[in-house]
Formats: sequence, structure tokens, C-alpha cells
Amino acid sequence: MELHYATIWESIADEVGDRDAVVCGDNRRTWTEYEDRAARLASAFVEAGLERDSKVGLYLYNGNEYLESQFACMKSRGVPININYRYLDDELLYLLDNSDAEALVFHTSLGERVARVMERAPKVKLWIQVDDGGEKVPGALDYESVVAGHDPAPRIARSADDLYMLYTGGTTGMPKGVMYDIGSMCQLFLGLSYPIYGLAIPQPEEIAGVARARWEAGEPVRSLPGCPLMHGTGMWLGALVSHLGGGAVHSLESRNFDADELWQVASTEKCTQLVIVGDAFAKPMLRSLEKARDEGRSYDLSSIRFLISSGVMWTSEVKQSLLEWHDFTLIDAMGSTEGSMGTQITTRGNVGETAKFAMGPNTKVFTEDGREVVPGSGEAGMVAAGGTVPLGYFKDEAKSAATFRTIDGVRYSFPGDWAIVEADGSLTLLGRGSNCINTAGEKVYPEEVEEAVKSHPDVVDCLVVGVEDEKFGQKVTGVASLRPGSDADAEGLREFTRSRLAAYKVPKNLFVVETVKRAPNGKADYGWARKAVEEALEA
Repeated sequence: MELHYATIWESIADEVGDRDAVVCGDNRRTWTEYEDRAARLASAFVEAGLERDSKVGLYLYNGNEYLESQFACMKSRGVPININYRYLDDELLYLLDNSDAEALVFHTSLGERVARVMERAPKVKLWIQVDDGGEKVPGALDYESVVAGHDPAPRIARSADDLYMLYTGGTTGMPKGVMYDIGSMCQLFLGLSYPIYGLAIPQPEEIAGVARARWEAGEPVRSLPGCPLMHGTGMWLGALVSHLGGGAVHSLESRNFDADELWQVASTEKCTQLVIVGDAFAKPMLRSLEKARDEGRSYDLSSIRFLISSGVMWTSEVKQSLLEWHDFTLIDAMGSTEGSMGTQITTRGNVGETAKFAMGPNTKVFTEDGREVVPGSGEAGMVAAGGTVPLGYFKDEAKSAATFRTIDGVRYSFPGDWAIVEADGSLTLLGRGSNCINTAGEKVYPEEVEEAVKSHPDVVDCLVVGVEDEKFGQKVTGVASLRPGSDADAEGLREFTRSRLAAYKVPKNLFVVETVKRAPNGKADYGWARKAVEEALEA
């Protein structure tokens, strides 16, 4: 059997067909139903002329339809394309054009934007709308009618070399598609997940049998991604890993993160793992638990074995607070769409330092001139992820050459993260080089400053940017939001930060705002932060 998501999932459906596969509210599909609906949708794609490597855009919120559409696309050896549901007309059109999308599946609540770009997207042959209460778009087919109106596509042979692509916004420039071959991705996720569950890494033909045994033992994976499926953390760690174990993927119904709903669904559905994005999700989760306690109620956390995060800082203080509620295993994955670099696993009695990770077996750190950083030297370098390295960026040879490089005969991905290698071989993450602030000849990484500010008990969130300055070149400047009722002020926060960082890293200006804005996946919106501090400075 080829290592291919669709082929593996078909075998799982044959083995555990009556078990849950995808669940969102009252919308519950077994593996048999999941596979059948995906096969019918795949027939529609083929009927519309889509072939191997044809791209299908997914302009959807979390839900069963997202996963069914992805499965259908993979069944026909197509390439699902994640599109940020926050994108407006021109951004949507850019993704459709850049990816060469030939079909788009979208929620009707996003339909106005779709309707405005349809005439400008001639490559798209098929428009399918999922009814979530928005106005129907003329010229687009109804999702449920398409599923009901087609026979299941016959199963076909596929290759481990089939293409997988995930668009990533990064920190600069337009979104770019990161290309992998499906087989190496499957092997990577099998290798990451099965040992954590205490299982041997199976051969492809063994996966369905292992899934059956886990269900029969009452130990299936029930994964609940609290973050969007349109981003790598939600899709890869929240969905693909679970499905490769024959488990179920649960989705929240709310369109904005609701920590109360997350705990309620996890409690009711007996979820075994929750997938989040650092403090941006974990802090509201803590407040939700505290609120429930104060109101004399509680959530049943007994089934939850793992809390998994990737993408942004997850501070040791917040981890410690979560562990006071339940004996979770906290998995903090240092990685990006371009590669996996390290992990920090935290349990009760074993809480590590913020941003300190065990380096992956294929990870190295290099200086800008190509020297490998010596552990314990204190020298900063660029983190290089080896092992499963992307094929490149779709239709961008220049960026591919800059990011994916060969050193001493080994190919690495350089996502842009800088770190120090400690004497014990661990990584201390500094931050993204593209965000680095050069102030008075010193380099300051925003993430380090943000975490220092956020360690204040009244601070909910913080973002830091560099603002042009005649004296310093760039001036460290930030915005912070506070807990309701706090009487902390900007100067007090600066003084607090001064006790934790070298003076040149302390924000020269810090402005208190009602809310620090982030993307739906919890990642920093530095564009908004820069605009906010510039407006505050002008005022």
C-alpha cells in the first residue's frame, strides 16, 4: 500500500466504518459516511475536468465539510488549497490565481466576496457552496446537492509522490504554497505521533488494524483543534495526525475561539487531545476554567491526555497553571509550514523554560556565513530543519532557493527562526529574523520582549515592533492589553520589564490598548501592531 492519506483513510473506513470520523455539533459522520461523501464529491471534481495535481480551494471555516472536501480532493489525486477565511476580494483572487485553482468550496457566509471575484477567476471551473445561512451565490452549486447527486468515485491507485501543498502567510510578502510529497509527510506524522501514543510505527497496510484495535480497546484518538483548519497547526496536528491513527476529528461550531465551548466539547465528547496555538489560546482557556470554578461548576477533563501547541510562544507560567487543573502532557512543537525543528514536552514536576526546546535529530543551527553554531558558545544562528524538507515554494524559484539550501550535502529548510544552542544541546528560540529590531547596534527579538511584558500578572497580551528613529535607528515599541479592572499603566509595565531584560530591550514606548489583535490561528498581527504604535506616537 502506498503512503497516501486518501488510500490509508479508505482502508481505515473499511476496518472501522461504524466509528466516528468527523464531528461538528450535531453533525456526526462515521468513517463509512466520511469516505462515501468524499467519494461522491470526488466524482463531481472529476466530472468538472479536474485531474491529478488539479488544485481545489477551501475557503471554509472549521467543520466536517472542510475535511470531506480535502479528502475528496486527495481521492482524485488533486491538491487541496487552504484559503484564509479572513481574506477579502483581492486576497482571495490572489490565492485562486497563484495556486491555479480549478475549483472552490466555500461557505455561503463568505459568498459576497466569492461572487465579486468569479468573473476574474477564469481558471476556476467549479464553484461549490456550503450553506451556513449566507445568501446563495448564483452560478455556484449546493454542496449537499452535489454530494447526493453523484455516485461514489471508484477507488484508484495513487502515488506517495503525489503533491501536497499548504499556503503560509509568513511574516513578509504574499502567501506562498509550501510543497511536499504526500508520502514523506505521512511518514513524518506517523513517526511523530505513534511513539507518543506508546505504539510502534506501523507499515501502511497495518494502520487500519491498529485503528480497529484502539477503538476496540476504548482508546481511540479524539482530537479537537481549537485553531483553524486552514492553518498548519490545526490541520496537521489537529486533523491529519488523528486521522492517520483512525481517530475522530471534532470541530467547534463557533467562528471565533470560544474557550468555554472548547472545554464543553472536550468534556462531552471525551476528547483525548486538544490542539491550540500558544498563550493566545491557553490564557482564555485558563480564564474559562477559573470562571467555571467560581460559578460552582466544572468540566470533565479526565479523558484529555495531550495539549498540543505550535506556531507561537507558550510560556512556562501558563503551562504550569494548566497543569494545576489536570495531569496533561503538554507538547510544544517548534516548527513551521517549512519544517519541524524541536519540541518541549511538559508534565507535572517537569516544566521547562519558555522557548527552550529539545532539538530535533535532523536540526542544526548555522551562522549567516554557514558555520555550525557550537553548543554553549552563546552565538546566535539560523535554525535549519533537516529530514522531511519541502520540495519548494509553488511557482517561486527564488524564494525556494533562499529557504531550502544544501550544506555539506544535506538539504535543510531555513524558515527564518534564530536560536542559541545551549551547552546541553537544547535550543533557545530568539525569534524570527525578519522581525528582528536593530536598535543602537543591538539586535532585539520581539518575542523575547513580548514574553517579558506578558509575565506581568495583569497583562493579557503584547506585541512589539521596531519603529524608525533618528537616534537609535529603530526604537523598540509595543502595545499591551490588560485584564479587566487592572490599574496598571504603561510606565509601570516598562519598569516591570526593565527588571527582566537588558535596558536596550525594554520598550522605549509602550501603549495600553483594549485588545491586542492576532490572526485566527493566534499568530501575531505585526502589521496591525505597527500601525497602532505609529498612530499612538503621532497622537
